Amino acid sequence: MRIAIITLPLHANYGGILQAYALQNVLKQMGHTVETIQTPSFKRIPLWRKPLTYIKRFILKYIFGRNVRVFFEQWYNITDPSLVKHMKCFIEEYISIRLVSRYTDIKEDEYEAFIVGSDQIWRPIYFEQSIDIAYLSFTRDWGNVKRIAYAASFGTDKWEYTRKQIICCSKLIKSFDAISVREYSAVELCRQHLNCNVLHVLDPTMLLDVNDYCKLFMDKQLPPTKGELLTYILDENIETEDFVYQLANNLDYRPFRANSHYEDFDAPLSERVQPPVEQWLKGFYDAKFIVTDSFHATVFSILFKKPFIVICNEERGGARLKSLLGMFGLERHLIVLGEEINFDFNFNLDNGEIDINLNRLRTESINFLTSSLR
Repeated sequence: MRIAIITLPLHANYGGILQAYALQNVLKQMGHTVETIQTPSFKRIPLWRKPLTYIKRFILKYIFGRNVRVFFEQWYNITDPSLVKHMKCFIEEYISIRLVSRYTDIKEDEYEAFIVGSDQIWRPIYFEQSIDIAYLSFTRDWGNVKRIAYAASFGTDKWEYTRKQIICCSKLIKSFDAISVREYSAVELCRQHLNCNVLHVLDPTMLLDVNDYCKLFMDKQLPPTKGELLTYILDENIETEDFVYQLANNLDYRPFRANSHYEDFDAPLSERVQPPVEQWLKGFYDAKFIVTDSFHATVFSILFKKPFIVICNEERGGARLKSLLGMFGLERHLIVLGEEINFDFNFNLDNGEIDINLNRLRTESINFLTSSLR
């Protein structure tokens, strides 16, 4: 079957790239021909908004002394390719991509099925295009095509759609042949707000065995890991820095970053270059302990069976973390900064129990894909 996957822009997100890799891999193993649809990633401002945007930024910068770039989009489009070059190499080597200017460029007879997911594809603030595209609005008049949602995520247990979006998306979702979501909370959100019943499945990254990921870096000439405590924190601040310092001292481990300072626009460009995806994975393999606030870093901590702590990140979506940890009885690994933390707690994993749950959930999730594509 010819399948197109609709997901968030892959770009500089390790978890986003690896979930796209995993889903394609699983579908190809089933014998399907698969492409992941992407649109250009460069930033631009609509022509009609440019004058007001530039004037506003000019005032903020030169009158109020704010640290803003007047022509941010031009600067971003020039500098960003060099920062994500390693990630782009992984995408080009391992993921079949089809680049389209807009989703309406896709023709009805090009694919037999569309799969929406995974990641926070149904969260409006993360889907830069109109959210109705994530519900396949561009296929609404097509008859002979399967529409499937696999592990789609709202990212949060709070409903964020406007009334207009609810009306539109609740109509579009009725044309889906099969729907599954990544979080338990999303099952209830779909029932309450979109009037549909859905299944809960694993994130695509968990459909592959850890050995599948090891094969990606084992034969690569990568720099040695410089520490034992892997840190992958998306929202860094003084609190997270203090916590990592305390944890490192308590464990007597050297901390090392899995990522660069990519999102720090004031950092030197040399410090913002993202490491290769293979090196990111190798960090989990080499680490003796992991601290993160990321969903997918938590996934790989579990897959590589490493002791870990997850910092609750409600702004990015705490429900995702709670749902993931709850599947494996690992809620104790979630902490809230500012509350008392017992550093003497045993954060080791019960590998036997995790394997039992993972194998069961993996079988159920792959069965969902198999039956949906019949």
